[in-house]
This record gives sequence, structure tokens and C-alpha cells, in this order.
Amino acid sequence: MAEPAGVKFSSALISVALTLIIWFVIPVPEGVDPKAWHLFALFVGTIAAIIGKAMPIGAIAIVAIMLVAITGVTSPKPGDALKDALSGFSNSLIWLIGIAIMISRGLSKSGLGSRIAYWFISIFGKKTLGIGYALAASETLIAPVTPSNTARGGGIIHPIMRPIAAGFGSDPEQGTEKKMGRFLALVNYNTNPITSAMFITATAPNPLVVKLISDATGAGISITWGQWALAALVPGIIALILMPLVVYYMCPPELKKTPEAPKFAREKLAEMGPLNRSEMIMISVFALLLVLWAGIPAMIFGKEYALDATTVAFLGLSILLVTNVLTWNDVLTEKGAWDTIVWFAALVMMASFLGKLGLIQWFSEQIQGGIESTGVGWVGATLLLVGVYFYAHYFFASTTAHITAMFGAFFTAGIALGAPPMYLALLMAGASSLMMSLTHYGTGTAPIIFASGYVTLKEWWQVGFVVSVVNLTIWAVIGGLWWKVLGYW
Repeated sequence: MAEPAGVKFSSALISVALTLIIWFVIPVPEGVDPKAWHLFALFVGTIAAIIGKAMPIGAIAIVAIMLVAITGVTSPKPGDALKDALSGFSNSLIWLIGIAIMISRGLSKSGLGSRIAYWFISIFGKKTLGIGYALAASETLIAPVTPSNTARGGGIIHPIMRPIAAGFGSDPEQGTEKKMGRFLALVNYNTNPITSAMFITATAPNPLVVKLISDATGAGISITWGQWALAALVPGIIALILMPLVVYYMCPPELKKTPEAPKFAREKLAEMGPLNRSEMIMISVFALLLVLWAGIPAMIFGKEYALDATTVAFLGLSILLVTNVLTWNDVLTEKGAWDTIVWFAALVMMASFLGKLGLIQWFSEQIQGGIESTGVGWVGATLLLVGVYFYAHYFFASTTAHITAMFGAFFTAGIALGAPPMYLALLMAGASSLMMSLTHYGTGTAPIIFASGYVTLKEWWQVGFVVSVVNLTIWAVIGGLWWKVLGYW
């Protein structure tokens, strides 16, 4: 019998089976609240459904919200249980990402995203390596206002990369992918995890990381947009400089000089003509968002001029709507934004109540006990925790599912083992995006670029692993020193 559209029965059955086994078969561990254990059963089932793609993630989230409300795992009162189940929608960080995704639609609609990429190529494109850096620079520039890393790397940069490669005769269908397309595709993809790690608003799960850190520290660490961006500035730039060189060494392009690329880019820019009204407004809004997110008015005029990051996002979207750069229909049809708000709310809600009911603390104590038995200090414990957390991404096709499942417990365990809280927070925050480099299914951008056929599976995994080691080392060592200079720890 054929499966109904949108439902994968095999994955759904596994998800249900795991939930029932944890709920009814496995005894509640000593020291764990039965309600926490039952919520954990629902949580594991939800994560399994997301990993197995039993249904679209938004649909899974709706089912999860319903189950939390109907089972009363957070409260015996039906009304309170429903309020708890819907509590995630009141989280401002969820709306920050949703609104920012809507704003990012203006980059593609106005053509500004493509213009930026072609402009960089017109300047740096005389060599294949230079084109790689131009693609990386272009993505970095639009990353702060593009929370969908898939839209950024796969929807804006990749469609620009492909015709450039094809224009120089590099086509996987003709067996000429090594000419330059393989190199550019790998740079195109491996830029994505780095830029995602550089800004809270560069990928949807980052605000979830901020929330989990705040919950684990009792709001003792509440990372702002400016703090994150400043902390990631130095390691991010160094990673963006080194990554194309690593790829160039591992998968060198056969065509190393591309004197025609700047001409190609200038022709594309000529076709686009001068900056149009929508592009100029997008640039203005982009600048306004960065200034306000960085807290510059508050630095100059005082704390009373500070604005919440989500309020700033609403301001940016309002300007685009009032000036008709975006229409309300554009907002309504931005399915990714609404989908993100729904699944994000469900996962934040479940993760929050797992913490409130004490399960995260219990689980972190088990991890802590295991590592303490090895006798390593906090440095060794941090490396072990972050390494396990990072490379567990081989088993995940969703960064959101991975972060939701593991971040809270590993972060709490690390603090208990003596790691400086802010150092561990920033390192794990970066790792939560950098881990996307590992596989061809590690995030939504990966299958888009992999499907273009320029890179073999073996090459993808080999480069991904080496780049992951380089990036993680940069964040742990250079990043750690930079955060020390900033006084973060």
C-alpha cells in the first residue's frame, strides 16, 4: 500500500515505538520525576520522527504540541497543560528568526543578493581561488540578515556559482567537474557552516542555542546579537581565509586562472543595471538592522536607547512593507518562516520543560560522572564533550534536532566539570553550526549543492572532515584567546 503524501510510515512507527518503550517499558530512573521521564519519551519520539522525516517538521511539531497538551506531562490541569504546550510561541527569539527570514526574501526579490556576489567576482575573479573567496565574501555579507542558511548557500550563492563553472567548461555531465566546479562547489558549501556560526541571525537554530545557554545558567549568560558577532569575528574571518586554501590543496582546480570571470560578472551587473529603488531600500534596512542589533545607539546615547533584537527585526520588516519592497502576500507565502516559527516553538517548549522538570540536570550529572572517572581536567573534559557533541552530527540530518537533543545536557555537564561557562558557551555555539560541514546531509544546503554532481561522496566527506578539524581548532584555540582578550572569560 502506498504511503499517504507527507507521511513516512516506517519512520513514524519507529518514533511511536521508541516513545512507548521509554514511557511504559523502561523504568523511571532513580531521582527522575515520572513526568519528566514521560516528557522525555515524547521528546525522543519527536526527535526520531524529525531524523527519520516521518512527516514535514512543522507537522511533527503540531503533533508534539498536541501530545504534550493531551497527556498532561507538564500539568494535570488541561488548561494549564495547553498553555504550557503553546508557551514556545511567546519566545521572542523564535519570532526574531521568523521575521528575519521574511526580511531575507527581499534580498532575492530585489536582486541585491546576486548583485553583491557578481560585484565581488568582478573584483576578485581573475583566479579560480579568487572566485572562491568572492563567493565566501558574498555569503558572509548577507549572512546577518539571512537566517535560512539553505536559502543563502543553496538558493542565492549556488545558482551564481554554477553558471560561472559552466562558463569555463566545467560540467559534471561532461566529466569536466574537476576543471573548477568541484573546487567552487566545495567552497560554496563549506562557507555555509562558517557564516552560520558568525551571527545569531545567520541560521535558524542559533537562537535556540542562546535559549538553552540562558536556561542552563539561570539567565546568567544571555548572549546578545552583538556579543555573538564580536566573539565570532576573529575565528570566523580566519576560518574563511583558511578554508578555501584547504579545499584548494585537497581538490585543486585544473583551471587556476580565470581572466574572463570578472568580465562575465560585469556583464551580469550591466544586465541588472543601476541599483533600483528596492535594492537601495534593502541596503538601508540592512545597515539599520546591523546598527541596532549591534547596540550602537545604546553605546552612544545610553541604555534607554537599546532595543530588543526581535523588535528591531519587526522594525525592518515594517519598513519593507510600508515601502512596498515586500508585500503582505510575500510575507504570507514565505512558508519557511512560518514553518520555522511552528517547529521552533514546539522544540523550545519541550527542551524548556525538560529543564524545568529536572531531566537535563539529571542527564548532565550522568555525563559528568562518566568524564570525572577518567581523571581529566576541565580542558580535557571540554575537548571530550565538544568532540563527542560535534562528531555526533554524522548521525543527524538536522542541526535543530541535534542541538535540541544534546546541547543542554552537554553544556550543563561541561560547566559542572569546571569549564569556564562563557568559553564553553561560545565554543559549543560555534560548533553547533560548524558541524554542518561533515556530511552531504548535514543541513538543507548540503543536498542542494551535492546534487549538482560536482563532488563525489568520498571527496565531500574527506574535505568535510578536514575542514571540520580546522574550524573546530580555530574556534577552540584562536577563538578562546580572542574571547579572553574581550574579557568574556
